[in-house]
Amino acid sequence: MSAMCISTNASTERYSLRQALTMGLAPDGGLLMPESLPRMPQAFLDSLPGMSFQEIAYALGRALLGDLLDDGALRRLITEAFSFPLPLRRLSDKLSVLELFHGPSLAFKDVGARFMAALLQELRALAAPETTILVATSGDTGAAVAHAFYKRPGFRVVVLYPSKRISTLQEQQIATLGGNVTAVEVIGTFDDCQRLVKQALLDREINEQMDLSSANSINLARLLPQIFYYFYALSQLPKDSLPVVFAVPSGNLGNLCAGLFAARMGLPHHKFVAALNANTALKDFFSSGVLTPRPAQATISNAMDVGNPSNMARIVHLYGADLNLLRSDIAVSSHSDTQTRAALAELQQRYGYIADPHTAVGYLGAKEYAADFSSAWHTVVLATAHPAKFAEALAGVVTLPTELPAALQAARQGKKYSILAPPDFAAIKRILLAESSSG
Repeated sequence: MSAMCISTNASTERYSLRQALTMGLAPDGGLLMPESLPRMPQAFLDSLPGMSFQEIAYALGRALLGDLLDDGALRRLITEAFSFPLPLRRLSDKLSVLELFHGPSLAFKDVGARFMAALLQELRALAAPETTILVATSGDTGAAVAHAFYKRPGFRVVVLYPSKRISTLQEQQIATLGGNVTAVEVIGTFDDCQRLVKQALLDREINEQMDLSSANSINLARLLPQIFYYFYALSQLPKDSLPVVFAVPSGNLGNLCAGLFAARMGLPHHKFVAALNANTALKDFFSSGVLTPRPAQATISNAMDVGNPSNMARIVHLYGADLNLLRSDIAVSSHSDTQTRAALAELQQRYGYIADPHTAVGYLGAKEYAADFSSAWHTVVLATAHPAKFAEALAGVVTLPTELPAALQAARQGKKYSILAPPDFAAIKRILLAESSSG
């Protein structure tokens, strides 16, 4: 990867990779992008079959990070961050599911959050002031980031989540840790939470009083490791399955953006399917060429309830705002809660597979694009969260195992503590400054 990064707002300022990985947003309010991405050699692609996820992560991490970390630090980081499996489940000859939810918070966000936490720890100077990680969540990001930084010396985490718009277990995972994790329950939507994070990152007074960064996918350190599992999916498929269709449950578009980065790095692919719920900003953009943010609608696939997806800026920048080029690489579909429930039942009845609502939306997008999997292409659906996190949504639709995973049992039994706040920047600023002074 280029040693320099630029803003999606097209200012002439350039930033070092170290700056880009630690600062969150660019000072002009844009998202940071690498000037260029490395193209992986054919020898690497040929050697994918049989490579472990850690081996693939090391090769890609070395290409992306350059000499930012020495070999020992990079291998230590990868060993610490990726201590859980990411199995590919073959449901049929033409359909597989890549399970990304076997980490500590049982969601795919663990991949990016744990890598980011370990990376920032490696980059941190011993005498540096405490860093506050501010994150907005539509459900899964907050838990993954909170667990990745929990009790990590030199870091505090403040999680903003929309009140009554995430599942009970998701909230418990965020709001029961305590310690260096502060949960802020915002009376609003995820888009409100995301707006407040961006305002804080650009606020002079806050940044004068604390070292502030974000762990949303607006931060490159969270986004880049998500590239790794696209290549890992291919390592688990026969070569005659390539290239494949990747079906990506999509909300804030970080997962899709990582796949598009992977494509620029040489990932063999036929198409990316961006599968949306009732929040259709990306689909509307593909139709009209105009991005029109709208208030987020609440759905059973709540982590995708995003009306103004941040990573749209990176995707548009990556394609030079060429809508026809975007359409050639990406197919977009949207699906209702009724369709999602039907897909959940179908996955269990047809394949014996229990999915969460987000994965079910991804399945619907894949099924639509691949004509019920009668096309020539093999499809990989990214499975983004453990179904047990969404027991309320799945009740009466599928038969869930009676026993919760141990991590969810512990979260359910914890005592919730959150700070209730309006979707108002002055209120969030007071909370941040109070947390800074108490830390």
